[in-house]
Amino acid sequence: MEENFRMIAKCFFGFEEILEAELKVLGAQDVEKGVRMVSFKGDKGFMYKANLSLRTALKVLKPIYSFRANNEQALYKGISGINWSKLLNANQTFVIDATVHSTYFNHSEFVSQKCKDAIVDQFRERTGQRPSIDKAFPDLRINIHIDKDQVSVALDTSGNSLHQRGYRTATNIAPINEVLAAGILLLSGWEGQSHFLDPMCGSGTFLAEAAMIACNIPANINRKEFAFEKWKDWDNDLFDQIVDSLMKKTKEFHYTIKGFDKAPSAVNKAKDNIKNANLDDYITIEENNFFDTEKAVEGKLHMVFNPPYDERLDIHMEEFYKNIGDTLKKSYPGTNAWFITANLEALKFVGLKPSRKIKLFNASLEARLVKYEMYEGSKRTKFQV
Repeated sequence: MEENFRMIAKCFFGFEEILEAELKVLGAQDVEKGVRMVSFKGDKGFMYKANLSLRTALKVLKPIYSFRANNEQALYKGISGINWSKLLNANQTFVIDATVHSTYFNHSEFVSQKCKDAIVDQFRERTGQRPSIDKAFPDLRINIHIDKDQVSVALDTSGNSLHQRGYRTATNIAPINEVLAAGILLLSGWEGQSHFLDPMCGSGTFLAEAAMIACNIPANINRKEFAFEKWKDWDNDLFDQIVDSLMKKTKEFHYTIKGFDKAPSAVNKAKDNIKNANLDDYITIEENNFFDTEKAVEGKLHMVFNPPYDERLDIHMEEFYKNIGDTLKKSYPGTNAWFITANLEALKFVGLKPSRKIKLFNASLEARLVKYEMYEGSKRTKFQV
């Protein structure tokens, strides 16, 4: 039997609870929520499964060692205490990502350099050879986290951030991060229970993530590679078994997923991305201005979108947000409408009272995810705290 070990899944602010729930559903052990992270236990197969499946994780780290250090000598000595030849050969490459919150160490670059020296010196002393640094495609990605005098060393099991799903090649001006999109969908309660619309779909990220959630398709099934594939203990057969078992758990979806965008270039890019994700059977995209449309389906409609709020986009903000509210009121009864905006001022122009407001960050911008519940029949907003 494979041994269980501790792992840390990193996430955006506000997604800790949904990541915790995702891990529990997948079968993680000893799940503990932190700030922008959730720790858990699992074996090597579960490490593969977590990287393939988690929709709201940015990375999965595998801690291997921790020690105290309040100066560069202690840091060097601590890193030298790890037997790096178990993880890396002298002819391979590595890179160090350092995060520092400490008065003892001022610069993450300095910490990276010192740790690199310790690893390289160990190899040189033992073998006469040394591994080299490769920032773009390393064989081993090492994560160093220093909090006060506590140094934590972890292996990055994922490699590039897990938002890089592998399906999006074409982007428009201000695309939304895939992990942020998936988290917003899960926060909105989307499970594939109704028809879905993104009325300002841009490059199609909400559409792709909504379809994968509805069909229980693993989030990173289209990804080209994970960091653990270059590790010494990489088990290709086990990985293939995990992929097969996950794909057997996909499910049918009996509603529609639709996207609108008024820009022909965005529509074409979105169609390309959806095709890359092998999701074109589930999703239709139309060139349409949301403000000229009305609800085209019977029953409940789940709407999630990312309206433009960026100075780079040429729109009149007050009028634009008023049009969102007017269109929802007049044309979309029986709809739960959610959108994210970092333009907190613009929300008051919508002219509707949101029933939910959730604080999130879009990149470094503080944002709100808001929900507007539109009644069937009376077309009035459902006022609810």
